[in-house]
Amino acid sequence: MLENVDLMTAIVTPFTDDATAIDYNALENLTNHLLDTGSKGFVIGGTTGETPTLTEDEKLSLYSHFVEIVNGRVPIIAGVGSNSTQGTIDFTNKVAQIKGIDAVLVVVPYYNKPNQRGMIAHFQTVADSSPLPVIIYNIPGRTGVLMEKETVVKLSKYPNISGVKQCNTIADLEYIVEHTSDEFAVFSGEDAQALYAKVMGANGVVSVASHVYGELMSEMYQQLDAGDYKAAGAIQRELTPKMNALFMYPSPSPTKAALNEIGYHVGGCRLPILPLNDEEKDVLFDKLNIQEVIK
Repeated sequence: MLENVDLMTAIVTPFTDDATAIDYNALENLTNHLLDTGSKGFVIGGTTGETPTLTEDEKLSLYSHFVEIVNGRVPIIAGVGSNSTQGTIDFTNKVAQIKGIDAVLVVVPYYNKPNQRGMIAHFQTVADSSPLPVIIYNIPGRTGVLMEKETVVKLSKYPNISGVKQCNTIADLEYIVEHTSDEFAVFSGEDAQALYAKVMGANGVVSVASHVYGELMSEMYQQLDAGDYKAAGAIQRELTPKMNALFMYPSPSPTKAALNEIGYHVGGCRLPILPLNDEEKDVLFDKLNIQEVIK
């Protein structure tokens, strides 16, 4: 499913101007733009998609519409995780009824702060009940607890757990690649690790920056595949400060501001995330050199 996928986009959820509803026309325009600029797969309903502020009905509608928009062109991973194991199972079974979803993304339970044994039990229980392959999502900066690299490796051997989106150190990513099978998909969730992740054997990256810099990121991977490491490295070095800038304010507000500025109207964010004010936009757009993106 993900064998030849290196650049995936964790796509934003476009809203109407008042953020009361999902803008499906904007979603279609954005999706086609991302496919045209190198995205080879999507995470829908992830952190960048603001799923904590979406109702269950909105998420099911979003996923159903998204499947129709993508129309089988690339793999789709849908976010289903929560801090309730049974709640995750129940929602996963609803999402699995949507034809065209290829796998589900299940985050480490947040707020509860389970230990490693609890995490293992959580993921194994979800995997046992899921009709779709499970991608585990390790993002300690948001969940408040780290899934240790040894835990990821142990879970990689469990039936129906097919991959990981790993948001932690390069050292942990290296360990996971080294100690898991080639069939287990390993993606960094950190844009600044995009090049190094693939160099050392991971599949690639689940990206936020690809909303704005998809063509450059795709070119970087093409240069790497062609053996031109210096050219690939030059692109990563150029992009890393811009990638970091997209997280200088609460995400995904900077990414949405950038998309709105370059002509893909995706609206603002839902509370408690605020849209950027004019001063914040000026700072962000200067760091992104946004006029070059528009050109």
